[in-house]
Amino acid sequence: MNTVDNDLYRRKGDRWWDDNCGEFSTIRFFVNPVRYGYFKRILDGRGIAGVTLLDVGCGGGILAEEFARDGFKVTGIDPAPESIATARAHAAASGLAIAYDVGSAEALPYPDRAFDLVACCDVLEHVDDLGRTVAEIARVLKPGGLFFYDTVNRTFMSRLAVIKVMQEWQMTAFAEPNSHVWEKFIKPRELAQLMRSCGLAARDMRGISIKSGPIATLLGFRSCASRNWVHASASARAAI
Repeated sequence: MNTVDNDLYRRKGDRWWDDNCGEFSTIRFFVNPVRYGYFKRILDGRGIAGVTLLDVGCGGGILAEEFARDGFKVTGIDPAPESIATARAHAAASGLAIAYDVGSAEALPYPDRAFDLVACCDVLEHVDDLGRTVAEIARVLKPGGLFFYDTVNRTFMSRLAVIKVMQEWQMTAFAEPNSHVWEKFIKPRELAQLMRSCGLAARDMRGISIKSGPIATLLGFRSCASRNWVHASASARAAI
């Protein structure tokens, strides 16, 4: 099995908000609006005054800033110092008070029951020890708190789309080799079982799918490979 190239987040740690950085632009333009819209629907009707959120594997702060703009008290942690430096600078420029720390998901430097909410998005398929990561998230989450996550299901389609189309095929690839490794993807039942073993209940799991047809989708990926992000983001539609 190949090893996930997590050094990517150090080499490109200054490019999280760059419109023409394939790995990060995909998250900003395609994934983040869908997943955050889902998280907000879950949180509808809940008071947010004083609500604390930890973003595990926060990268450059793309998701952390969404929560902060909506009034949550946000802390972000990531093992890549370069990504954290970018997150801090962008939050400051945006007038957002977000606390950022350098640290590992497998050893969170926070006390037990410290956060009302924990988010861990596009991260679980990258960590060295998945079981330890989920256990640490359960430890720092308050009783009755919510754990938000997204990760990639280990299916034939994810191998085709994420590995072949996005990373390996020359005409469509816009992500670096081994930015994802298919064997590290996680089936929903595996994650639900692991969560239960750590005292977390899997209340709801939804999938993200692209509504456009296969030809339009491939053209969109080809546009991404050409760094034509305005066209690509405008032509893709996603549903959760």
